[in-house]
Amino acid sequence: MIESILFDLSGVLYDGDQVIPGAQQAVQRAQRSGIEVRFITNTSQKTRQNLLLHLHSLKFAVEETQLFTAVDAARQWLRQRNLRPFCLVHENIIGEFADFDQHNPNAVLIADAAEGFHYHSLNRAFQLCIAGAPLLGIGYNRYFKSGDQLVLDAGAFIKTIEFGAGVEAVIVGKPSVEFFKQVVASTSARPEHTLMVGDDVFGDVEGALNVGLQAALVRTGKYRPGDEDKVSGDFNTVDSVTEAVELALNNRG
Repeated sequence: MIESILFDLSGVLYDGDQVIPGAQQAVQRAQRSGIEVRFITNTSQKTRQNLLLHLHSLKFAVEETQLFTAVDAARQWLRQRNLRPFCLVHENIIGEFADFDQHNPNAVLIADAAEGFHYHSLNRAFQLCIAGAPLLGIGYNRYFKSGDQLVLDAGAFIKTIEFGAGVEAVIVGKPSVEFFKQVVASTSARPEHTLMVGDDVFGDVEGALNVGLQAALVRTGKYRPGDEDKVSGDFNTVDSVTEAVELALNNRG
């Protein structure tokens, strides 16, 4: 039985500025069916507001309360602990942390910094962590798709600091158990009646299964042949979000 669907964004609903064929109609079908819909992402090159604007420009009817981002989760985590972060993040979202005191940082935050990942910035993160600062990561994704290319995501750089400083990062986006629980808690559905639809077999599928959700891996976005064999557990592999929604509708309560 499916009572709610969690949609990943990039690679599932769109690829850059191009909508995945059938995605708009699939989301609309889910929304009209009465199934509760949420949109979740580790994307950290756009602010929350820009993500909403982007989704609306692509004709996806997303309400602000339906969107859950790893950047929001990171802000909450830092604020709760009154920390001063060294922000190794993309220039597009640096303003999201402008209200934090960043003088004499006592925490390290790593997101997808793109060209901001270089020896000086990574070494600064390493020095802070080896001195005792907690390491916070927005997601643990290995790579993502940008246009026709696969490019390194923040997970690879988080792993570098973990290895160098001998620490373990706190991950606030997918595949964090707490992140998934937060999203599910915003619905009236139980975890076992919730379907995660994503293109990342680790962050989306394995992460969802670890929380007791159902999962569907789509063969769009960064999916690579054989991904479905890389994790254990019971989940569906489908051609696109269209088939994932059809699967949910055929099994809704």
